[in-house]
Amino acid sequence: MENRSDNSEPVGMKNKKAGRNKYYSGPESDHFDGTVFFNPGGAPPNGLRDLLKWQFGEKRNRWPANFESPYNGIAPEACINGDDLRVTMVGHATMLIQVAGLNILTDPVWSQRVSPLSFVGPKRVNAPGIAFDRLPDIDLVLLTHNHYDHLDLATLSRLHRHHRPLIITPLGNDKIVHAAETHMQIKTGDWGDQFDIAGDVRVHFEPCHHWSARGSRDRRMALWAAFVLETPAGRIYHIGDTGFHDGSIYRAAFDKYGGFRLAILPVGAYEPRWFMKDHHQNPEEAVEGFELCAADHAVGHHWGTFQLTNEAVDAPVDALSEALAQKGIQQNRFRTLRPGESWDIPAAAQSVADAPKKAASGNL
Repeated sequence: MENRSDNSEPVGMKNKKAGRNKYYSGPESDHFDGTVFFNPGGAPPNGLRDLLKWQFGEKRNRWPANFESPYNGIAPEACINGDDLRVTMVGHATMLIQVAGLNILTDPVWSQRVSPLSFVGPKRVNAPGIAFDRLPDIDLVLLTHNHYDHLDLATLSRLHRHHRPLIITPLGNDKIVHAAETHMQIKTGDWGDQFDIAGDVRVHFEPCHHWSARGSRDRRMALWAAFVLETPAGRIYHIGDTGFHDGSIYRAAFDKYGGFRLAILPVGAYEPRWFMKDHHQNPEEAVEGFELCAADHAVGHHWGTFQLTNEAVDAPVDALSEALAQKGIQQNRFRTLRPGESWDIPAAAQSVADAPKKAASGNL
């Protein structure tokens, strides 16, 4: 198990390891050692011993077999234009963002399980909030990293056959997708890169504190990332998964962009904390990040569809509400949506006068 807090390698080891990464080959950087990616100043993923301790030594809350949403079965509008911005929850980390005439999916998963096997692994407790055949024309897919609850090859193949979207994803993930769907249009980028999209929309790759793997032999061989969307309707900050890590990514996002109309942040899959804290923030940390990045509004995701961790199915909602109350933040500024539920994001900031001051007060 790795135990260096900065994930550094002895100088002589880097050359010996060169060429072992099956997804990506490129120059070393402050988050790539020539073979694997890492979180600067952060912790590597837990090892097998910790995994076994969690799986066999911790008690999980029992989820219901069905946790259906009252909003399922909607048919979204074809597109949203002007200053309007709409987000619809599909489930887990999959959302439909409609802005500037574009239909954008985040980490699309329509499969029944998030697992390398179709017959075992975390299973849906509710149907996707939008039936696949009722999707509007999908222009863009934001793919944050390669864990099975975010990168679903079966769904990506269906999207390619029916919609031909452009996929934007961090370094190395294109190899995984192209192995299943050779002709899919993909653009990859590193932290700090950006792409211009139709409709005066620009996509930026930003750091988050996570890791990647599809199996036991490809850990951290593909990069993970958050995204910032610059649109005529405002800036959107989307994170698929992240540890809080003293709020450094949120401070950096504020310093670079100066605030957001909307932040889309993970609020689930956080228990037990001793195992999850480095790579999965909890609702209290999500609220702190919401303040630090000076977002006007936020949508919480990564809860209520697949049981990945120990907390109860609706625990993130209760914990988020409590964290907002403790901070004196209006509940309607940071919402959790059920599958099929849509939210037209207000255009004007509400009670955020102190957010820039708080964001600027920390040091990276």
